[in-house]
Amino acid sequence: MAAGILALLCLGGVGVAVLLYDEETKIDRAAPDAVVDNFLRAYLINRDDNEAALYTCTANADLAAISSLRAEMVSREQNFDVKVSASWSSLVVTDGDATHKSVTADLTIAGFSNGNAVSRRKEAWSFGLVDADGWRVCSATKSG
Repeated sequence: MAAGILALLCLGGVGVAVLLYDEETKIDRAAPDAVVDNFLRAYLINRDDNEAALYTCTANADLAAISSLRAEMVSREQNFDVKVSASWSSLVVTDGDATHKSVTADLTIAGFSNGNAVSRRKEAWSFGLVDADGWRVCSATKSG
């Protein structure tokens, strides 16, 4: 009898652990600015296309400009033996309708050699999002 009760308690604990894990690893696409933040982290920092795909449109995405930026970052790292990083600020959601929003962001692209900044530039970007089972980035364009 004690073994049966202990088994039930263990199964209940496993169930709670699975629910907590599921909640902690759930992909949150509820807010357009949070989606852009997660997309940029996945695409420019982690450089993980599979992770970035979780935040992008499944069809008709126009991400050529941001893809060119990442290719430039990788090229500079290889050609100049530096580490190129991206950071962003001022994520601003602009009005749209219920299924379309735009998010603007200021991206800072910086090159580092031996821990010292050797270059830095700031670029304004705009991201178009569509609500398709949560917000998804469908376009990225350099604004200036």
